[in-house]
Amino acid sequence: MPDADRQPLSAPAPRKPRLALMGEFSAGKSTLINLLAGRQPLPVRGTATRLPPVWLSHGAEAARIIGTDGSETPVPLEDLASVEMESTALIRLSLPAEALELCDLIDMPGISDPNMPASVWQQLLPEVDSVIWCTHATQAWRQSEAAAWEEISKQVKGPGTLLITHFDKLRNERDRERVVKRVRKETGDAFAAVFPLSLSQALAAGDDMELWKSSGADGFVEYLVDLLLNWDAPERRPVPPQTPAAVAEPAPAPRPVPAQGGEVLEFGAAREAAAADERQEPAAAEAGSLVMPRRVVARKRSPRPERDRPEV
Repeated sequence: MPDADRQPLSAPAPRKPRLALMGEFSAGKSTLINLLAGRQPLPVRGTATRLPPVWLSHGAEAARIIGTDGSETPVPLEDLASVEMESTALIRLSLPAEALELCDLIDMPGISDPNMPASVWQQLLPEVDSVIWCTHATQAWRQSEAAAWEEISKQVKGPGTLLITHFDKLRNERDRERVVKRVRKETGDAFAAVFPLSLSQALAAGDDMELWKSSGADGFVEYLVDLLLNWDAPERRPVPPQTPAAVAEPAPAPRPVPAQGGEVLEFGAAREAAAADERQEPAAAEAGSLVMPRRVVARKRSPRPERDRPEV
């Protein structure tokens, strides 16, 4: 066929980053899934000890079991708690959540779960690009976590993020500052960013922006969105503050958790705003930061020069 008649081949779509949520038993990984997905996709009682890794991707709501023999079996979401552990290697779950348009999330079993052999999650590590590690504030960064992370970090090349969860359980400012300082000292440069966070306050915030910010979720989500938007350009990845704002005193009367199924985070709006922000004139950028609907405040960006792209 003459060259003039050939149709150019479109480049394959880049693979989305795969973020694993890891940590010890009851560190808040599944609550974090609820926050990011804007719904409660996993059975509450089964999440901690009776589910294998759950791989969440964007799409119409559906679930299927990947067996240890490689077989795939559709399963209703309400039946996930009854999955046979011995014959299940993985659960693939798709949800129409905006966060999943930017990345895949893999909810790993707790590393210290006595009912779950480490091989269950270790076999997935080659598929993981980055880890969000959850450590419980009242016993933050135990020796078992440090030992596990030393081995895991050798296999995962992307930047790791450490969340000090259940931060509202620390009842005074002195304890909160002490925990953050100690964790930062003991982890050193093992993680690209460290954020204290109260997931329960974040889920209960509703439209209360002050409670959302005081939960610590505001800074973490802004950082996460910026990281994902610039995943393929490491030089543009966000530099987190050295001392993120500590979570405020626990709210005396938490609001009810929003009804499941509604979006909690508007990642799509953040992505569109970031793209528009890249195109705006410098004078417009000086007008101030762009406030995202309900949740994410995008940092003000300076227009960047176009980079030469290699020919393909």
